[in-house]
Amino acid sequence: MRDTDHAEPTTADDRDTARPSAVVDEPTAPGRHYKWIALSNTTLGILMATINSSIVLIALPDIFRGININPLQPGNTSYLLWMMLGFLIVTAVLVVTFGRLGDMYGRVRMYNMGFAIFAVSSVLLALTWMDGSAAALWLIGWRIVQGVGGAFIFANSTAILTDAFPVQQRGLALGINVVAGIAGTFIGLLLGGVLAPINWHYVFLVSVPFGVFGTFWAYAKLRDNGVRQRTAMDWWGNATFAGGLITLLIGITYGIQPYGGHTMGWTSPWVLGAMTGGLAVLVVFAVIESRVAEPLFDVRLFRIRSFTAGNIASLLASLGRGGLQFVLIIWLQGIWLPQHGYSFAETPLWAGIYMIPLTIGFLVAAPVAGTLSDRFGARMFTVGGLVTVIASFVLFMIIPVNFSYPSFALILFVNGIGTGLFSSPNRADVMNGLPANKRGVGAGMTATFQNSAIVLSIGLVFTLIVIGLSRTLPSTMLNGLLAQGVPDATARTVAGLPPIGVLFSAFLGYNPMEQLLTPQTLAALPDGGAHVTGHAFFPNLISGPFADGLVAVFVFSIATLVIAAVASFAAGTGQPTAPVSGAAPVGAEPVGAGPVSAEPVDAEPVDAEPVDAEPVNAEPVNARRKRGGEPGTGLIPTHRLGKAESSGYTG
Repeated sequence: MRDTDHAEPTTADDRDTARPSAVVDEPTAPGRHYKWIALSNTTLGILMATINSSIVLIALPDIFRGININPLQPGNTSYLLWMMLGFLIVTAVLVVTFGRLGDMYGRVRMYNMGFAIFAVSSVLLALTWMDGSAAALWLIGWRIVQGVGGAFIFANSTAILTDAFPVQQRGLALGINVVAGIAGTFIGLLLGGVLAPINWHYVFLVSVPFGVFGTFWAYAKLRDNGVRQRTAMDWWGNATFAGGLITLLIGITYGIQPYGGHTMGWTSPWVLGAMTGGLAVLVVFAVIESRVAEPLFDVRLFRIRSFTAGNIASLLASLGRGGLQFVLIIWLQGIWLPQHGYSFAETPLWAGIYMIPLTIGFLVAAPVAGTLSDRFGARMFTVGGLVTVIASFVLFMIIPVNFSYPSFALILFVNGIGTGLFSSPNRADVMNGLPANKRGVGAGMTATFQNSAIVLSIGLVFTLIVIGLSRTLPSTMLNGLLAQGVPDATARTVAGLPPIGVLFSAFLGYNPMEQLLTPQTLAALPDGGAHVTGHAFFPNLISGPFADGLVAVFVFSIATLVIAAVASFAAGTGQPTAPVSGAAPVGAEPVGAGPVSAEPVDAEPVDAEPVDAEPVNAEPVNARRKRGGEPGTGLIPTHRLGKAESSGYTG
């Protein structure tokens, strides 16, 4: 009798038996309810990691005040950028390597290591006792280590769930996991806004008890029930991939900063050299991967249509939506909240609160879409979700900068619905297409595409907004300052400063005019500078120029999401993956059998070939093992290479 509560992926198609150097470890069957243990623990891990990835964004003003650093001074901008993006860069670079290690040595083992690293780094971040540059470097260093722990978690949690759940329940499981990830991002904003004003150390301390508990719980309860394939490590591939990608992402990060007389740094020789050099090293990486026996990036996985098209859609969706959080924070903190009476100091907390409808929409849609996609297929949800997000971006372009909040909240909710409809089915569709012994590296590749796209999206968003601001902000600011009695020379100097400083001020919850004008200049004004530094002056000044940049950002996002929707449509047939009339669907994994085909290109039903029509679970797995049938090596000796496999992954 088949136990549908778990799956043991052990067919020939799930194992890489083509290479004699590969040593495959048999998985052990977990308990009946193990899948829920795996889901709860990995959900906690993802929630903790994503909370910590965003909690710092809102807490940055209090953190920098606490260590006595002004991040807007030219020499300190690097500290600000690394505190914002260091975690993302590290996870983007390392997830593929850690996913491969999970495939080789056990996904649970790697996941547990990540939980432990995350917990230890959180403790050390909370214990920061220094001031100035030493404290900033300490925080950045341990944030990077925390990102290493996060990379272990991100790379292996999805594969652990795919191993634990049968195919007809993976959409639900991965949906809940994705919900935790997105919800954690916005919960982090709220927690940062609440905890940082009390004591900035609490921002890092809050995750310590969860990290410690999760570490011990994972070590005690999680079991490696996936296929492990011990192969030689691709050291040259790892080195060139890490070196090339991190150099490229650092170049993108520093491109946001002004250079010379330019508003941004894209013309800086250092930035151009880093981006060009990074791309060149990645080309070398691609050459290496095409020649080694056990590549880090298994390019054969791209023969699987659902994996390739699903990852293209996910990458473009992340590129189109990745900078949305920053746009909304700047919009709320720098313009709308001050216009409605909130002081700049309290805008970080209220920005998080006012974005709650986005989280609610996602929480409503993601698990429902994940569950329904298990029955009806992913296509209608992924394409429909992206179309919904596109509609929300069009509405964001239509409403005025000084909007009515109910309208803004409704658009946020619609955006969250669309994101939830897309995310869970897309993740399940990508993972269902993978052979069992490639799930770790496949999940790592997906996470790399997403995180790299988010970093690139942030760079592009800041660039597009700055381009929009640069057209009209200098003249608008000059006229506004002169009208308030600011001396002509001072007004021209301030109006000529790069707009990125204004954006960073708004993003950090600082009053930009207090940063741009000296106390002596403010004191010399007729009202002592009260109007210039008040709630209304700067928001009203920047509203028009910001609207120009906002339109450019949303036009770019809509264009990328349209292409992502096309890729989602091409990802699969849209047919349900749940069993129909008792027949195991393509990708279903009975105990001891696993999917006969990973549903690459236009896969036919498993029972389309009479030779394989015999139920794969007719004989208990233990009986097959006793008679010498090594799982994955000859369980179906008469199996022929059908249409689906000949055009898909056969490694």
